[in-house]
Amino acid sequence: MKQIDIKQINDNVFETIGKEWILVAAGNKDKFNMMTASWGCLGWLWNKPVAVVFIRPERFTHELIEANDTMTLSFLGHSEEARKIYNFCGSKSGRDLDKCEATGLKPVVLEGGSIGFEQARLTLECRKLYKDSMSAEKFIDKDLLQWYGAKGGFHDVYVVEITHAYAE
Repeated sequence: MKQIDIKQINDNVFETIGKEWILVAAGNKDKFNMMTASWGCLGWLWNKPVAVVFIRPERFTHELIEANDTMTLSFLGHSEEARKIYNFCGSKSGRDLDKCEATGLKPVVLEGGSIGFEQARLTLECRKLYKDSMSAEKFIDKDLLQWYGAKGGFHDVYVVEITHAYAE
């Protein structure tokens, strides 16, 4: 894994996020967790390269995001093994088991102290800039509320600055 210039990233983010998915990791070498996300955004805001990440407060990773200034977004690729890891990390809680042990993910401490994974083809190390909480009354299109209810609480929305990028 080597550090690259953020401007070298030329992924089609609709494919990368919508079909490949993301491992969102937070914490440090002593305590961290990762979860799968299939929603998110990459772009330019406040004259910075940013990502927008959506995390439900009941997730263990949310607790670690709240306790730390940084997080990582790791992209594992489209392989069958990557899909198994994404499915596992999206369906099991790090409160109950060690996801690295269960999946074979190999954690790496990055320059900013965040956790990435050896298997990632691309990792974005990010610093929190802004947070807001979704609520029913803020939805203009009320049909979108179908994503909530029995499936869990509303997401918290984090805008994070991409501070470092790493590629395999």
